[in-house]
This record gives sequence, C-alpha cells and structure tokens, in this order.
Amino acid sequence: MSKQIGRRALLAGAAAASVVAFSPRDRSWITIAHAKGGGSPIPKLDGELSVDPAALAEAADDHGHIISRTPIAVLRPGSIKDIRKMVKYANQHGIKVAMRGQGHSTHGQAQVNGGIVIDSRTLSTIHSIHAGGSCGARAEVDAGVTWSELVAQTVAQGLTPPVLTDYLDLSIGGTLSVGGIGGVAHRAGVQIDNVSELEVVTGEGKHVLCSAHKRSDLFHAVLGGLGQYGIIVRATVDLEPAEQSARVYQLFYTDINQFIADQVTCANDERFSYLEGQVQPNGMGGFQYMIEGAVWYSAPNTPNDAALTAGLSFASSAIQDQGYEQWLRRIEPVVEFLKLIGVWGFPHPWFDLFLPASQAANIATTALASVPPDSQDPILFYAFKASRLSRPLFRVPNEEFIFLFDILRTAPRGRRRRRTAESLVPASAPDHCAARRALQILRRGTPSP
Repeated sequence: MSKQIGRRALLAGAAAASVVAFSPRDRSWITIAHAKGGGSPIPKLDGELSVDPAALAEAADDHGHIISRTPIAVLRPGSIKDIRKMVKYANQHGIKVAMRGQGHSTHGQAQVNGGIVIDSRTLSTIHSIHAGGSCGARAEVDAGVTWSELVAQTVAQGLTPPVLTDYLDLSIGGTLSVGGIGGVAHRAGVQIDNVSELEVVTGEGKHVLCSAHKRSDLFHAVLGGLGQYGIIVRATVDLEPAEQSARVYQLFYTDINQFIADQVTCANDERFSYLEGQVQPNGMGGFQYMIEGAVWYSAPNTPNDAALTAGLSFASSAIQDQGYEQWLRRIEPVVEFLKLIGVWGFPHPWFDLFLPASQAANIATTALASVPPDSQDPILFYAFKASRLSRPLFRVPNEEFIFLFDILRTAPRGRRRRRTAESLVPASAPDHCAARRALQILRRGTPSP
C-alpha cells in the first residue's frame, strides 16, 4: 500500500509541474498547479514540458560538473512533432532552446540559461537495421538512441558502425552534432563521415529530411554544427560487417618523437583496424608513450603479428585477444565502478586539442610539463588522416596527419590541492584495490597481460 501511495504522490507531483502556458509579461511558465487562465497556452504535446525542480537541476548539469546554467523548462518529447511545435513556440516568445542527450559535454554546451532544454532520451527508437541492398548496410535511429544500444542490436546481426567513440553510452544525435571521433578515424574518418541521411528540425520549426544529395546545405551544416543550425532528431547511419574478435597490440615507447613517427606510419598504411595512443607515467618521474592498435578478425583467420609490428621502433609490447563486442565495451565496467564509488560525479576539466603532426611533439611536451608525472588521468594522443574527413564543420589543422591530444582530468570538488585520479578513490570503497586497478585500465585501455 505504501508503495502505491508513493507512486501516486510522485505522479501527482509530476503532473502539477507540467506546463500549460507561458506568461510573456512575467517571463515565466504557468503550470497545472497554478493555472488560472491567461498566458500563452503551449501547444498540445505527445510528451510533456516540465518545470519540476529535479528535471531543471539535471538539465543544469553535465559530465564536466563545472558550468551550471538552469533552464526554465525541460521538454520530454513524445514525438518529433513536439520538438517542432516547441521550437516554433519558443521563437514566438524569444525563448532559447538547446538539445540534450546523455549530457556528456564538459563545459555547458547542452545547457541554456533561462531557456528550454529538449531531453532527447524520450526519443530512443531504433526504427530499422538493413544488412545491405542498393543503399548498403545502415540503421535508422532516433537522436536519443545511444551507440551502446545500437551496437547491441547490430553486432547480434553481424554488423557494426564503422566508427565508434571509446565510451559508447553517448547519444547518436549528440555525437553527430560534434563529430564523434574514435580509434578508426585514420581509415574511416569520424562518425559524421558515416551518415547518409538526417531528419532535422530547423530554427523555424520545420521538419526537414536532408542528405548529401537533398538539402545538402542543411545536411553539412548540422553535422558537426554544435546544434547551432538545426536539431538532429533522426539519423540513418552507415554499418559494415562485424568481425568476431579483436587482437590488441600495446607498443611502448620512451621517446616522444619516435612514438609520433610510428603513429604516422601506422595511420598512413592503415595496418591496424583501430589506432590510438596514450601518454602514461613511467614510474620514474617522467612519461612513457603507448601506441594501442587493434585488428578485427574472425576464425580461422588470425592476424600476422610480425607483419603488423614490422618497421616500428617500440621498446616493449603486449598482445591480447578478446571478443569484438567485449573490446567495444571495454570502458563500460570501469565507468560503472567509478559511478559506484562516486568518482564519476567529480568535475572533469578536460583539455582537448587537434594538433598538426609537425607541431605535435612541441605542443604536447609543453602541455605535459604541467601534468604531475604520477597522474593516473587518461591522456590520449593519437594520429588520424585529414583526408578521411568529409564534413566542412569538423575543423582541423591544415596538414595531412592530425593528432588528437586530450588530458582527461578528474578533480575533487571543493579542493585546491592537485591530486591524481588514482588518489581520488576513497579508502572506504567496496574494493579499494579494484578501484585503483579500474582507473589504470581506463588509462591504458586494456590491462596488460
């Protein structure tokens, strides 16, 4: 009985917080609980427009936990029509609008002060997965679908998106609005290079179908357009055959210049299916560098280790085999553990750059001088080809080989003293040693044998 009453009270509270009108004079919403007539009635929605404090607080935060901008309402759309209607309504009353997926931005990019945040998570249908045909393998999905959800269905059918971010629990609409880079960028570009069609709600509130051949101006503007030229509401993304296994090569270097040169070699000849690099503490007050390459394969075929490492000047190496989907989801258990012990909720003052290969060593060395040599925060440093990029708004330096350089810091709340990510794990954590190991895995990508 108590659970039933609690649920009724919750539903009643949510209903009372639902918006029915906007008062242009007071610049405020009128909810069911306070409706007395007047104001500008909101359009009839399949979902809801909420001013519930919990919904506003969630929309005022993101993965960075650094910037906080509180909206005046959150739209939980029940259909694309809801987004179109509310964009038109917002235009009429001078209200700003922002789209939010999983909220994984780090500096408030999906927030809007005094505006409407559209929560795409209520639009999360995978409409179809096609194995082939004249248009090739593809999937049609709502913007709120995560890559993790899509991978679960495509891999079961022997298919996979060509490019995936390291962390899969990101919305497809969100990564297509920024680019979506991962370890396959050296041979397949970024995620926005692997999209064939979009459905977009424009700033005028129009629902438009676009592609490279139909309304190409809008298509190229919204891919990597940071949500400033239209709202992606549905996408048709490319797929390719998925192999069964991944062989992962970890190649360690002591010299940054050799590390960079070998990455350029690997990016150029595309010997690896996946190519990333990392900077790690060497335990002696400095750093070592690791190329992490992976090759997808299915038995009875196996990779040729000697051919894949030929011509590279690494100091030591480690090789590991695992299932393809297991490799794709390698970050998920680490993230779940960090959530469990509370570290995932700490601020993330991340530092991200695209560097020309000719300046990569100098700029990275300068930046690393400010990083404690015992830091366990992940530092990504890997090469890809500019020629694989096809969308005009994904801007990189004007050279053939580009390096992504990321310092992915985790900072404790309300403390000035600099600490490493490993030191943030509470001694009272359910498994303190396992937590430290989890952070090491997150930094390295995969555990060494």
